[in-house]
Amino acid sequence: MKRILQNIVGGLAGAVALNLLHETIRRFDADAPRVDLVGEEGINKTIEGVGGQPLEGRQLYIAALSADIISNGLYYSTIGGAKTRRLMTRGFTCGLVAGMGALSLTKRMGLDDAPVNRTTRTKWMTVGYYITGGLVTALTIRALRSDK
Repeated sequence: MKRILQNIVGGLAGAVALNLLHETIRRFDADAPRVDLVGEEGINKTIEGVGGQPLEGRQLYIAALSADIISNGLYYSTIGGAKTRRLMTRGFTCGLVAGMGALSLTKRMGLDDAPVNRTTRTKWMTVGYYITGGLVTALTIRALRSDK
C-alpha cells in the first residue's frame, strides 16, 4: 500500500510539474504548445457526446486542467512499477511516449492538432514537457522510496 501511495504522489507531482511548465511558458512564448486548448476541446466533445451543454470560460479551463492532472497523474504513476535504479529511464521513456502520443493521437481522436503541432519548435516543446513530467515523477518516487 505504501508503494502505491508513493507512485500516486509521484505521478501527481509529475502531472503538476508538466502543467506548471506549460502554463508558465505559454504566457511568454507564441510558439509554446497549447495543450490546454486540446484538453478544452476534448472536454466539450465528451460533454456534447453524452448530450450535455458545453462548458465555457473559467469553468471549461478548470475542468480541462483537472482532467489533465488526474489523467497524467495516473499515467505517470505507472513509472513507479520500475525498480528504483530504473526509475529515471522509465520516467524518460513514459514521458517520451506521452509526448509522442500528444502529437500523433490528437487528430486521430477528432481533435484539432494545431495547438501541439503548429511548428517544429512547438512539437519539440510538447515532447519536452511530457518528458519533464516523467522525470519529475521518477525523482519524486525515488525520493519517497529513500525516505526512511
